[in-house]
Amino acid sequence: MTLPADQAVGGQHASEHIEAIRVDDLHAFYGESHALHGIDMTVYEGELVTLLGRNGAGRTTTLRSLVGLIPRCTGSIVINGQQVVGVPPHAIAHLGVGYCPEERGIFASLNVEENLMLPPRVAPGGMSVDEIYAMFPNLKERRKSQGTRLSGGEQQMLAMARILRTGASILLLDEITEGLAPVIVEKLAEVLTELKSRGYTIVLVEQNFRFAAPLADRHLIMDHGHIVATVAKHELDEKQAIFDEYLSV
Repeated sequence: MTLPADQAVGGQHASEHIEAIRVDDLHAFYGESHALHGIDMTVYEGELVTLLGRNGAGRTTTLRSLVGLIPRCTGSIVINGQQVVGVPPHAIAHLGVGYCPEERGIFASLNVEENLMLPPRVAPGGMSVDEIYAMFPNLKERRKSQGTRLSGGEQQMLAMARILRTGASILLLDEITEGLAPVIVEKLAEVLTELKSRGYTIVLVEQNFRFAAPLADRHLIMDHGHIVATVAKHELDEKQAIFDEYLSV
């Protein structure tokens, strides 16, 4: 398969890469509400892709569909070579998928280290606690602090750190910078850069385009349950009008 030049990944054509996620004609429903209208997308191993769009565009629904949290989906979702439409979330996790939802899900009554150790391993190769503390020094300092005592930024770091311990190599991250101080946002950018250099595959739902732009290989722009444009990193300047049309308030 040869993709046009505008879908080349990391300076190479996508045909030279392995598909981590492939979605074809994905429709998703909340009751009678039709949320996704035929999504087609491919994410390659080691790639960082953003899903951009206004609130209600379908970005979070896309992530939730990938991990089996939308009960009614049609179409095809293939993750690491396995068809997962209709597969329960725990089985999808064991394909090496980690999902960090916007609400983070930190257990308030547990301390940092207890939260970190809680999820089971889903795949080999998870980071050790020492590796995680090296990546997130704030968490090491607060390792005995209860979840209720953590700042929003520390909670976000902990939510990501839990996934890295499980062995997941595909990370689905939803609005990880929302409401956080600039210094924490900068730290998260460093972490994503490091994870990408280690070969993690990352799909990032993000409102903060200034945060996402330098990190991503490609930006998928969503509107009303459709992917309306794909913009590669090297096309950001020439396709600025697309961002203005679909992202400006």
